[in-house]
Formats: sequence, structure tokens, C-alpha cells
Amino acid sequence: MSSATGGSMPPLSLSILGVEPIDEFICEIADFVHHMIMTRPNMGPDAKIEVEAKIGVMRDKTSGQRLSLPLLVETILTPNEIDLRFESNMSAMQHKHFNGLLNELMRISSQPSHPASPLEYKHVKLVDSFYSPDTGAGAAKEKTRVTRDEKSGTVIECMRKMRLGDLNIYSPKRAADWRVSVNLEVPVSHPIGSPSYARRKDRICYSHEEFNIDLTQVTSSSSQGQEVLHELEVEFARPVFLMSAAMKRGDPSVPENERNAFDELIRAFVNNARILVKNANEGWR
Repeated sequence: MSSATGGSMPPLSLSILGVEPIDEFICEIADFVHHMIMTRPNMGPDAKIEVEAKIGVMRDKTSGQRLSLPLLVETILTPNEIDLRFESNMSAMQHKHFNGLLNELMRISSQPSHPASPLEYKHVKLVDSFYSPDTGAGAAKEKTRVTRDEKSGTVIECMRKMRLGDLNIYSPKRAADWRVSVNLEVPVSHPIGSPSYARRKDRICYSHEEFNIDLTQVTSSSSQGQEVLHELEVEFARPVFLMSAAMKRGDPSVPENERNAFDELIRAFVNNARILVKNANEGWR
């Protein structure tokens, strides 16, 4: 037996109760996403939930500088309490940095010795056309987005996106922050008339298990001219599965793995966002 003053340390319990306390950070995000899903407006059976984490920086609206708060570690900000704007645009160099990092991870993950599932990859080029909402009583407030394959011109989807809610995560030790957004995508018929503006999306989509990591160069064209943005986001690959898991969350009548599936999905989602933020460099505009 080791003495009190020397020797190796014996195995430690997780706590005085032998269990690890609930991670309040992940639980808060899980509760937020779950609430958004369960209280979403009924827009028909074809409407689907979109949950994504965007990497960017939070800026003070008055000064334009990155937010500076008296906090030492990553923190979820109370919604609507701070006058800020979130910018997901990064520099072309930062875009290149993440492209190289994810390509290398995809290469390493294909090795038999890699401990996790391999990443997969596809490169897509899309064109979004946005149509202003109709006027008059009962008209929708959101623009209609028509997405086409750039090469073939085939319409991939025609929908309206309804914003349900956002959570801003401030990361003072990192070069970037992040935001969790929950939206509702509602399929609609193709609008009549001409689009108000368009954007081209050159997207590299890395997929890993239940998630897509999208690295996108967005070129927007309007009457004001052209703008090029670079964005990085993590989103759930199977919205229907996420919604099904949300319905079963904490339900004692279903098997344990099913009632815990939602929280496990959110845990992996948060971990992916955190790893991307951790690997950001100083290439934010």
C-alpha cells in the first residue's frame, strides 16, 4: 500500500457519489435545441428542422470590435442581453487553413489504425435564387429560396427558412466564437417573377457519422454589386432522425438508448463545434 506522502496515486472515483455531474454547458444547448423543436410552429409534415453551429466572431454593435467580456472560459450568453452581431465570414486564408486541416483529417481517418469513423467528402456547386415575399394579408415574411445545381440547372429544393432561435457561445481563449441556430425549412412551390438577388455556393461537404461539416465560399450578386464570403458550419445530416430522438428524450416507456439518443447527438454536435473553434487561427476579418 502506498504511503500518504509518496508512491503512485490510487484510482480516483468520479466524485464522492461515484458518478460524474451533468455537464451544464452541453445540457443547456440540448435543452435549447429540444425546446425549439418541441415548440416549433406546425408548417405541415414536410417541414424539417435545421440545427447548425456556425463558426465566427461576435462583435460589439457600437464599436465593431470583437466582444470582450470579463470571462475566462467558453460561455453561453443569455439571448438578447448584449447588443452584438455575429459574423460568420472568415478570410480566404482562414478558409484555406480549415480546408487543409479537414483534408488531412479525412486522409488520417481512412487509415485502419484511426480510432474514429472515417470522414467522407463531396464537392458541390450550387446557385441560390431568392424571391421577395408576397405582400398582402397572410403573406409570409421570409424570402423563398430556390436552389439549383450550378452545372445542370436542376432545381434541388424550393423552400422558405423560418428562424426559430439562436444561442451565442463566447470563446475568449480562442480566435473565434460560435453560434447554434435552429431553423424550420418549409417546402414551397416555385415562385413567380424574378429573384431579388442570387448567390453561388462553392461547397466542400465533409460528412462524419450524423454530421455534415460544410466549408463554403459564397459569392452574392445583387444590384449593389458582388460580395465573397467564406463560412464554416456543422449541421445534423438527418433532421428527421434528430426530431425522432427529440420526441423520445427522457421517455421512460422507450429503451434507455433511445431516450438518451438526443442528448448524445447534441454532445457530439457540441464537441465537433468546439474542435473546429479550437483549431481556428487569427484569420477572422
